[in-house]
Amino acid sequence: MALINIVQSVNETLKTEMRRNGNIVLLGEDIGKGGGVFRATAGLLNEFGPERVIDTPIAEDGIIGTAIGMSMNGLEPVVEIQFLDFIYPGFNQIVSELAKLRYRSAGNYPAHVVIRAPSGGGIKGGLYHSQSTEAYFIHTPGLYVVTPSTPTDTMGLLRTAMRGSDPVMFLEPKRIYRTLKEEVPSEEEFVIPFGKAKILQEGTDVTLISWGAMVHTCKAAVELASKENISVELIDMRTLMPFDIETVLASVKKTGRVVVAHEATKISGFGAEIAAQIAERAIDSLEAPIVRLGGFDTPFPYALENTYLPSPERILRAIRKATSY
Repeated sequence: MALINIVQSVNETLKTEMRRNGNIVLLGEDIGKGGGVFRATAGLLNEFGPERVIDTPIAEDGIIGTAIGMSMNGLEPVVEIQFLDFIYPGFNQIVSELAKLRYRSAGNYPAHVVIRAPSGGGIKGGLYHSQSTEAYFIHTPGLYVVTPSTPTDTMGLLRTAMRGSDPVMFLEPKRIYRTLKEEVPSEEEFVIPFGKAKILQEGTDVTLISWGAMVHTCKAAVELASKENISVELIDMRTLMPFDIETVLASVKKTGRVVVAHEATKISGFGAEIAAQIAERAIDSLEAPIVRLGGFDTPFPYALENTYLPSPERILRAIRKATSY
């Protein structure tokens, strides 16, 4: 297959899965003729028609509520929310209804809804188009939460989401939607299971943990650290609920030092849960305090976007702090 980016990977996966499964329907604002604000659904209306690619009003509570009703009656909706920041009118539908439907119905209603949403900053979107609020959904029992960092992971994880039977929050890092290209597997049975992190680089001095677009910032920081003879083991979590704590613990027991980096604000970000799990289960292996790095605890700024987002240099300083303790 030719080199493709993350947007193209989403589009190709939606297309192949809709051909495979006639119960899959798409819902979202401007996803039909417009192809979505990021063009992730471009061309799908022409192939599958308006009964399966459904343009909706600007009403996230209605979109998600409708998808829940569809899922209870045998359809398998994939919802597009234009930006993760816009999801809050539908928040109650997600956390009070969708996430709990399988539990409250004793498994009679699987609530198979996939909610796609572009997440994170880096596109000069300002405070209403740049937030990373994955922790809200990770804190809600009953939801899977996924955030890929490459076109290949996007395809494999989205296919797993669409073939499952539970609700999935599929958070797409829009900053790297088109900046990263790679060849993805061509076979339609290619899937990536949830709950399995990926070690992108092995190292011995410190474990660096991240997800989404921040993974690529961490890669740049690893390169900087290598010039100072610091060996960094880099882990991409890929799925945040469930998360692969075993891979993390094995790495921590090898390196003895940990840095967790993410775009979300530091206070109560998901990095805090990872740090707590490490402290509970591998404190005897730690040779230094865990270092957490995130966005600042302010609304996401427009003019100071590059100051707010952790940079390779900020991550390098965190690595130095961990390794010099």
